[in-house]
Amino acid sequence: MDLLTIARTAIVCYLIGAIPTAYLIGRLNGINIFEVGSGNMGATNAIRALGWGWGVVVWAIDISKGIAAVALAMTLLPNGYAQVVGGLAAILGHNWSLFAALLTGRLRGGKGAATWMGTFLMIAPTPSVALVIGLFAVIVLLTRYVSLGVLLSVAAGAISLAVLAYSQIAGMPSLLGAREAYIAYGILAAVMIFYRHRDNIQRLLAGTERRLGERA
Repeated sequence: MDLLTIARTAIVCYLIGAIPTAYLIGRLNGINIFEVGSGNMGATNAIRALGWGWGVVVWAIDISKGIAAVALAMTLLPNGYAQVVGGLAAILGHNWSLFAALLTGRLRGGKGAATWMGTFLMIAPTPSVALVIGLFAVIVLLTRYVSLGVLLSVAAGAISLAVLAYSQIAGMPSLLGAREAYIAYGILAAVMIFYRHRDNIQRLLAGTERRLGERA
């Protein structure tokens, strides 16, 4: 593989993921998203601070960032590693956004859930996508804890990729190196998202986590 092309692709995908959607939309509405609610640059905090309409816009754009990054990587890297490189770079950019740092003076971002979902839609086979979406919906409907839905869904997604990568079903790659790349994507994406949700995990354990629909 051409390492220079991989590096360039990763940088471009990082910059796509780094677009600070919630911050920009918040500013359009006279709000600094980093100073309200959880202080997170993501759709859930945007819903609390700006209402469902703008929150859904943030969610849709952040998912689109993940889709766009992986699609671009697939055109630039003609091999099975393109999706993995593009997906991980986009999540990294969303969670630690260079653009947000330039705008606020501090390296910060979202927690990766929506952008991860966009990359997962492009990378994972249908059984894994169905599992993740179904699990997330059930957990949020039953508990109204978005963070809990995200954490369990991301973990389930990583496990399902690992299982399917070593099976001969669902259209996963059979080449040994490619299989490891898909497993690495699942694990590394989960690590980034769990790390950014560490405060949510503490609040969930303490019973103080905000539920979906509660205002900031």
